Amino acid sequence: MATTVKHEIGSWDTFHNNGPFPTKVLYETLLEAKGNMPSITDRYNDAAAEIQRLIQLALSNREGFRAYGSAWSMSHIAHQKDNMHFNTAMNLKRTIDVDELHPNATYVRENLFFFECGNIIKEINQFLFDNGKSLKTTGASNGQTIAGCVSTGVHGSALDVGSVQDSVVGINLIIGAGIDDIVYLERHTRPALNDVFASRIKARIIRNDDLFKAALVSLGSFGFIHGITVEAENRFLLNRYVKRISKDKALQLAQTLAFEDADFVVEGETDAGGKPLRPYHYKIFINPYVNDTEYVVEAMYKKPYRSGYPDPVPRIKTAIYRDLILLFTSIAERFRNSIPSLIRLLQTSVLPPVDLQVTGTIGEIFWDAGYQGPAYACAVGVDSRDSPKALELLANLAKNEGPIPGLYAMRFVRQSDATLAFTRFPVTCMLEIDGLIWNPQRDNIISLPQFCTRIIEVLQANNIPFTIHWGKNADWSFPGLIEHMYGANAQQWKECRSALLKEETAALFSNRFLQDTGLSEYIVNAPLALAASVV
Repeated sequence: MATTVKHEIGSWDTFHNNGPFPTKVLYETLLEAKGNMPSITDRYNDAAAEIQRLIQLALSNREGFRAYGSAWSMSHIAHQKDNMHFNTAMNLKRTIDVDELHPNATYVRENLFFFECGNIIKEINQFLFDNGKSLKTTGASNGQTIAGCVSTGVHGSALDVGSVQDSVVGINLIIGAGIDDIVYLERHTRPALNDVFASRIKARIIRNDDLFKAALVSLGSFGFIHGITVEAENRFLLNRYVKRISKDKALQLAQTLAFEDADFVVEGETDAGGKPLRPYHYKIFINPYVNDTEYVVEAMYKKPYRSGYPDPVPRIKTAIYRDLILLFTSIAERFRNSIPSLIRLLQTSVLPPVDLQVTGTIGEIFWDAGYQGPAYACAVGVDSRDSPKALELLANLAKNEGPIPGLYAMRFVRQSDATLAFTRFPVTCMLEIDGLIWNPQRDNIISLPQFCTRIIEVLQANNIPFTIHWGKNADWSFPGLIEHMYGANAQQWKECRSALLKEETAALFSNRFLQDTGLSEYIVNAPLALAASVV
């Protein structure tokens, strides 16, 4: 049987030391050994029974319970003061059997895979590669768990693909300790798996588009995400380039995304007529303190998979234009113990020389995180058409009301239909600000909480619609923030959650983050049809 290790830890922290946060108990559930229980499905169901036991214990003690994975979120979204569950040992994975595909499914069975919550993206990349497949997109690196990626809306940066959650076709939730509290959610307009599959994981199926879209970016509060069905695609390669181009050209492309009609040409990345190809990925790196005439951009082009290409990992490991925080720390290495000196450096420095071209799979290009240590990250989503103006406003904020120790970047992602996806614009520009945590009293500069508040105020004052990355630093208790960003979608999300969960389990799966945002509100009279299958 699955066994759980209990640690009375007192406090808990994120991967980038954004706490510590007071925490009573940390659980880690270990799967039964394969030799004792050979069936993947049996071990999966055995783990579900153990999670239900822990949920019942928390309910009996009138305490909260929350799962987390790699702790990469820099907000307090993953934290729970009573009971936290560390998921990474729960990493079963499997293909979908012939008799499990829904008769009305439009999916190719060989592209569907079922992953337990604790699988990290690096594991998934390898498993899919071994099956001739690939994820459609990932985050900037590969250390997050699949459940964490989906529930916080990790966006990746593929122009025409969407976020990680947009490849999800089914979600297995444990919403309580009762016999009917294991559910499997799908869209009713696009079913994937059938009752055979659901019975094997002892779940009742709910096919409902609105509920499914609400539960996609659930912020960990629709229940314990035990498993996720993902649609993959055939293996592919990415040709990665890092170039300097004029600032005006970089921002024009950010605003229009009209690559095919632009004069941004990468050798070898043109069609038969010589016109530029549309990249899979486009990213701009910006030092807000220097009025550069050129910006550094990263562009990637999707290609059919072939074997025999040079191993890209050694070069990716040494590349600094991968993750924004990695770029920043490579610049700041000599001055990380003196923030004023670091800021003086930023005010006079251009960005380092560009990297060379490299080719690899998505798992090889979006490789391991290059920096582990104290860091902050702010990220707002705006319509790509508003991106140059938003950049100007937030760069001026850093210069005029800071300075702060950080660099900026812009990435671009297709719209998601998840109810609370922060990639909610036709094409969302994620405007990122990453850097090292500082001491405002010692360094005599604006504090991070004050800066986060001013980001919201500046964008609101200039009538730029925006969202904020759920896993990043922000003023999450800013009055009316969620309603301002999501409008009626915020109410719909709360109603779906209230229809699915009982009041006591809604409280169980809540935390301070949900309370700060106002999303913990339980709507007693939420229509039960919101949590029922649509026939």
